[in-house]
Amino acid sequence: MLEGYRIEGRRAAEIASSVERAVGSGELEPGQLLPPMRELAVELGVNANTVASAYRILRERGVIETAGRRGSRVRSKPATTGRDYARMDVPEGVRDVANGNPDPALLPSLAKAFAAAGEQGDREPVLYGDALVEPELARIARAALDADGVPEGPLTVASGSLDAIERVLAAHLKPGDTVAVEDPGWGSLLDLVPAVGLRTAPVGVDDEGPLPSDVRRALEAGARALIVTDRAQNPTGAAVTATRARALRAVLCEHPETLLVEDDHGHGIVDLPLHPLAGVTRHWAFVRSVAKAYGPDLRLAVLTGDPVTVDRVAGRHRLGPGWVSRITQRAVVRLWADGVLDTRTVAAAYRNRRDLLIDALAQRGVEAHGRSGLNVWIPVPDETGAVARLLHGGWAVAPGARFRMSARPGIRITVATLAPEEVGPLADAIAEALVPPPTRTYV
Repeated sequence: MLEGYRIEGRRAAEIASSVERAVGSGELEPGQLLPPMRELAVELGVNANTVASAYRILRERGVIETAGRRGSRVRSKPATTGRDYARMDVPEGVRDVANGNPDPALLPSLAKAFAAAGEQGDREPVLYGDALVEPELARIARAALDADGVPEGPLTVASGSLDAIERVLAAHLKPGDTVAVEDPGWGSLLDLVPAVGLRTAPVGVDDEGPLPSDVRRALEAGARALIVTDRAQNPTGAAVTATRARALRAVLCEHPETLLVEDDHGHGIVDLPLHPLAGVTRHWAFVRSVAKAYGPDLRLAVLTGDPVTVDRVAGRHRLGPGWVSRITQRAVVRLWADGVLDTRTVAAAYRNRRDLLIDALAQRGVEAHGRSGLNVWIPVPDETGAVARLLHGGWAVAPGARFRMSARPGIRITVATLAPEEVGPLADAIAEALVPPPTRTYV
C-alpha cells in the first residue's frame, strides 16, 4: 500500500495522525494518491465511516484534498510541509538576498524599552483577569489609526500579523469556505489558509494592489473573505493607491457580507499614504504589525475591526494563550513614546535601495516591481533556471514558487541590506540569468 508506507490506526484521529506524520517525514509526497476509503477501511479492519472521518480531519488541516471520484491525495503544498520546500540553503560565500528580513542596522535598540517595561512590571504586576491590552498602547495605536483614516472600532492585540489574521478567519469562517488572497502573495499566508481547512481563490496583483476584476470574480464565485495587503506587499512591493482603493470599495459594496482583512505590516517602513478599505462591509479587521519596523522578535500586532469580530477574537484569545505579554506591550509603548525610530529615514533608506536596483535593471532591459517595502519582484520566463544561474553566480534569491499559485513565474530580491556597490553586479547577474541558454544542434 502506498509504495511501502502502511497507514495505521483504529480511530479516526490515529489514522489521520499516521498520514500526517508520513507527509511531514516525506514518506508520503505531495500529489500522492491515498487509498479509497472503503479499501483502507478493509485493510485496517475498521468501519468506512471511521476512515471518512480521518480524511475529513486531514482535509480540514490542509494536508489532503479530495476531488470526487478521482479520490483523495496529498496536497501539492500540504500544511505540514508548507512552502519551505521552495527555500534554499545558502552556501558559504553566496550573497543572501532572499531572506525577507529588515535591515538590523535600521532596527531600534530594545534594551532601554524592555528595562523600563520590566521596572513598570515590578511596580504594577499584571495578574490573571487583567486587561488584555495595555491602555497606553491602545491610546497611541488608536490615534495613529485615526490619523490614517481607519474606521473607529475596538482594539486588541495578537502575536504578529499572521496570528491576528488566523484568529479573524477562525472567528467567522468554517472549514471549506473560500478566501480570496493575493497572487503572488505572502507565502506564509498562502500556507495558513489551507492549513485551517479553508480554500484559496487567487486574486491578481499589480503595483497598485489587488485587481478589482479579479476580486469581483472571486466574490461572485462564492469567496467569503478577502485579504488585502495595503502597503509593502510581499513579494511585489505593491501599495494600494487612492484610485485602486475606490475601485475595490465599490466591489466590496456589492458584497457587504464579505469578511475584509487588511494587513498593514509595512507601517513604519514605507512613505506612501495608507488608503484603507475598511468600513464598507459588515465585518472587517485591520492588522498593523510592529515586526518590520521595530524587530520581528517583538511578535506584536494591533488589531481593530467591527465590534463582533474583535470581540470574538479577544474572547477566543482569552481561552487560549490569554493575552500578549503586557511587558512586551509596555516596551512597544516606550519605543513609540520615546520616538526611537525615525520612520522617514527608515522608509527613505528602503526606497533608495529598491529604486537603485529597479533603475539598474531597467537600464538592462529587465522588468521589476517594488513600490514599497523590503523587496523587489522580477517576473522571469524560467524560474528554476534563473534561481540556479544566480546561485551559481553568487547570489541567493527567493524563488517565486514560494509566493504564487497561478501567477506567472518570478523571483524575489530582498533589498533591505543591499549596498550601493552591490547593485550593479547584482543587476548584471540577473540580466545574464534571464538570457535563454543557447540552443544546441547536433549534426
